[in-house]
Amino acid sequence: MKRNIIAIAIILALFGCNAEKKDYARTDKESMADTTATVELPAEKIIKTADMRFRVKDVQNTKEQLSKAIKAEGGTVAEFSIESSIQETDKVKQSTDSLKEITSYRTQGYLVAKVPSEKLDEFTNTIAKMAVFVDNQSMKMDDQSIAYLSNKLKAQNRVDAIEKINKVASKKSANVESSLYIKDDYVDKRIENMQIDSRVKFSTITLNFYQDNTVKTMIVANDNLYDYRPAFINRLWLGIVNGWTIFKEIIIAISNLWMLILVGIAIFFTIKYFVRKNKLAMAEATKNMIDQARQ
Repeated sequence: MKRNIIAIAIILALFGCNAEKKDYARTDKESMADTTATVELPAEKIIKTADMRFRVKDVQNTKEQLSKAIKAEGGTVAEFSIESSIQETDKVKQSTDSLKEITSYRTQGYLVAKVPSEKLDEFTNTIAKMAVFVDNQSMKMDDQSIAYLSNKLKAQNRVDAIEKINKVASKKSANVESSLYIKDDYVDKRIENMQIDSRVKFSTITLNFYQDNTVKTMIVANDNLYDYRPAFINRLWLGIVNGWTIFKEIIIAISNLWMLILVGIAIFFTIKYFVRKNKLAMAEATKNMIDQARQ
């Protein structure tokens, strides 16, 4: 009897599990069917980017005009820089203590701006009027509609998955790690779509502009020290005076060495005495040898 009861319980449990699985499978299929049925293409998500390089009369003045034009169109300046590079420089002597410095330099400007997409064409036309001439101009249109729709559907799938996890959590232990991962991924998809919306609304334009080489002159101090020396006559007289001073210093140095001079004189006469004595001895020996030979 007990065995029959246990067998019946096992059979009911198996049927219950199969029914639950079928319910979940049916729910998933219905969810997929609902998702497929409600898929609608969003409004066009066109991202516009533009680049321009042009020549101007004055880089600094153009940068100020561009800032005003961008602000007037409802845009913002994201980045800008102005750089001057020296092409050639020379220094010409003006006087003993001054030089005229002549410098040729090239100034370039770089600016990145974000302007409303619907005003991008009008803004590029405004820039073209500021330029002496335009070297190159380009615009790129990138359709992100499919990527936007993909992120939207995936985000909705994450919402459905979280709801299912919450329902199952009341019956079984919740998978906290999976839930957090799904929520983070949902946030990422939403952020990506927000970035797409921002880039669609505001187009990015990169501007490179430059002006002709500028020549600037200015008076600077003479850094050649040779030019600050006195005239030739003054230097000759100073040399004579300096030579007399050196001569006197030598005399004074010699006077400080009088003891060494006396020792030197004594050594000289001593050597001379012995040399003379040796010569006399040799002469006398030679004379004796000659006398003996004659006898």
